[in-house]
Amino acid sequence: MPTELLFTAGDLARMRFAVSPMWEVGPSLRLLRSGLPHAVHRPWAEQVRPRLAALGPAYGLLAELVPPTGYVPDFINPAPPGPAPTLAEELAAIRATPAERVRRDLDRLAEEQGRLGPRLRALHADPRAGLPRLTGAIGTYWELALAPYWARIRAVLDAEVLRRARQAAEYGAARVLNDLHAELCWSEDTLRLLHRARPLPGRKAGAGLLLIPSAFTGPGLFTRLTPADPPQVAYPARGTGGLWETARTPGAEALAAVLGRSRALLLAELADPASTTELARRTGLSPSAVSQYLTALRDAHLVSAHRAGRWVLYARTASAEALLAPFG
Repeated sequence: MPTELLFTAGDLARMRFAVSPMWEVGPSLRLLRSGLPHAVHRPWAEQVRPRLAALGPAYGLLAELVPPTGYVPDFINPAPPGPAPTLAEELAAIRATPAERVRRDLDRLAEEQGRLGPRLRALHADPRAGLPRLTGAIGTYWELALAPYWARIRAVLDAEVLRRARQAAEYGAARVLNDLHAELCWSEDTLRLLHRARPLPGRKAGAGLLLIPSAFTGPGLFTRLTPADPPQVAYPARGTGGLWETARTPGAEALAAVLGRSRALLLAELADPASTTELARRTGLSPSAVSQYLTALRDAHLVSAHRAGRWVLYARTASAEALLAPFG
């Protein structure tokens, strides 16, 4: 039997989309921990997996929090207050989670997994002390695994939201809901979630509906249904299939007259985020020269740097992607 949510006209009027960094954290970590190749995300996983050791103890905490299958505590996915919260805003909301809510979610995790690991038992015993450690671990993971790629991921998610906004404007909200995913069905005033394992505490939706496109959620749906927050439905964004296509940009020679040959070459090589050492190996430039040029590109807001432990990864910014787009 499908899970059913009964909507009022007010709930439907408050339906909105949001792009959420935290909805990328859990699913991406689960994919990395599986160790399995992935049809879409394999290029990303092959780059990131060797860096996981840099997480140190943070990895053990996150591994307990995000098991290989099943439930992930709801409190790590707070309802986005706007269309595009920053990771810092979401981590602040996690730190503000009431202790009883943390313990309730961890009790459910223990029920489904059989027990809690030692780090989560410590969090259960003292959420006030444990939540800052947890959000610190999430922040470290983000810098290592997702921040260098966020401009690219965000572009896919923003395109999905714009596509759905146009669909709603042309055909109405019902068309949007029925087109999002095969496990989601809208009829009359009811939203049906197929194959959801856990029943709802009640049938009324309440507080609207949050639809969250995700690059790493899939192929199924992820849902967060916790009164009195609006229901959250995270679904695979269209366009994710081409996310990691990284044909080298042929615009380096044209840009060299403006930026200089070495800077233009580094921008072209940063189709995939990389360290100074890796860029020196690829380009034949000395590590000190690469560092100098990257500093100049960073000052011009064309490159961003992301540190996690001993790793510092450089990535093209959205401004750099726009600069290179005519040569793609």
